[in-house]
Amino acid sequence: MIGRMSLYGPHQRELQDRFDTRRLADRLEERNLRTTIDADDRRFIEARDMFFLATADEEGIVQCSYKGGEPGFVRVLDERTIAFPSYDGNGMFLSLGNLSANPSVGLLFIDFEGQKRLRLSGRASIDDADSLLAEYERAQCIVRVVATHVFPNCPRYIHKLELVQRSRFVPQAGCEPPVPEWKRRDWAVDVLPAGDPARD
Repeated sequence: MIGRMSLYGPHQRELQDRFDTRRLADRLEERNLRTTIDADDRRFIEARDMFFLATADEEGIVQCSYKGGEPGFVRVLDERTIAFPSYDGNGMFLSLGNLSANPSVGLLFIDFEGQKRLRLSGRASIDDADSLLAEYERAQCIVRVVATHVFPNCPRYIHKLELVQRSRFVPQAGCEPPVPEWKRRDWAVDVLPAGDPARD
């Protein structure tokens, strides 16, 4: 997908022809597909407090992960580039490991209250010495994504949800986040990284 401008390859075309949606698919691509992030996209992305990240390793094994933070934790740096922090997780590094092997990524931003969504595909890189690192409390590294495809998606099947509470684990300046309970369990405590607060 990253190597072509069109969203559609032969497999999408075969299904479009089978279900007689090729004309509709072409119109949607013509109207909505962009290679740049416009002002409306920027406002939408930077207002989100979560997104879904799809990655694949060198063998094509796919992972999809949830990334959450405070609104604005994903920043639009220019018309092609976004950046977001990677916070302490479970130490498996499935998503970041994948994008180290295969930089092609897909991001899905959803506003569940406003029932709107935006897809962004691109090429990602990781930097644990990125100049943005100091601007994110407790970030381990920064992921930058150069967009290749930006397009809004039909919101028809988005369930309307309301935010009850943001995670208390999201890093914030001047606030020590709590230790996740699973890190204190017998099976985990002896294999935690050096310096992990749960070791205390």
